Amino acid sequence: MTHIEYFKCQAKNLFKDYKTQSPCDDDELIDYKYDPKFFDIDGIIVDYDLDEENLSLMKLQHIIALMIGFEKWADLLKASEAELELAKLLFDNQDKIHLEDWRMFYGGYDVDIQLDIFKEIILNDDERHSPFPDYRLSR
Repeated sequence: MTHIEYFKCQAKNLFKDYKTQSPCDDDELIDYKYDPKFFDIDGIIVDYDLDEENLSLMKLQHIIALMIGFEKWADLLKASEAELELAKLLFDNQDKIHLEDWRMFYGGYDVDIQLDIFKEIILNDDERHSPFPDYRLSR
């Protein structure tokens, strides 16, 4: 599976989780509950300020792109293989380091150097845990 196919699959899984939406009436306020299998859909909706009533696969592709450091899905599609590899590492290890922390400490380096740093430091540190949310439910 290519990196692009992987991220398409993640967006589809996020969309599947969104489609588990069911209304939950609470007095005059209409709220929704979810039965997700892949993602913390509630956390994503809150953190990315999403309109729960108007989400599409395309919008959720955009959210996946944001989660891995791209401004939009089209940027992800145009990315180099090294940028996509780093993005996949960031996605798969979001329990170890948050994207913003990564950018702050290592974002100024060339992508090949960032890949080396990630593989040498982040992947080899079993004690590392990000204090920020990991949006994935299954690992």
